Amino acid sequence: MKIKLDENLPVRLARALEKLGHDTDTIPEEGLAGRSDLQVWGAAQEAERFLITQDLDFSDTRRFTPGTHHGILLVRLRDPGRNALLKRVHGLFQTEAVENWKRCFVVVTDRKLRVRCPNTSG
Repeated sequence: MKIKLDENLPVRLARALEKLGHDTDTIPEEGLAGRSDLQVWGAAQEAERFLITQDLDFSDTRRFTPGTHHGILLVRLRDPGRNALLKRVHGLFQTEAVENWKRCFVVVTDRKLRVRCPNTSG
């Protein structure tokens, strides 16, 4: 999976996801740290990457409707320290079928995982 990590996630997570076989880049490594959400979003979409972020500005599923983008994982932990973020997200990528999350809106908390994918009913 092609992934872009927002600047609010530990760079160590990028290396851990790469070890699992994912093509991962980060906002800071691309020189986009401190840029607007619109610029971050544009960079992720242009590169066709799944965005992983903690930024609540990406939480509106009306604006970020599943199927209209390359995918978002919004991480919402009660205590979002670097180690907790690394452990929770890395654990998901080890145990879940994340390849199925392309074009989906995914929210993960300490104990829950919600995946909203494009409507496939007809």
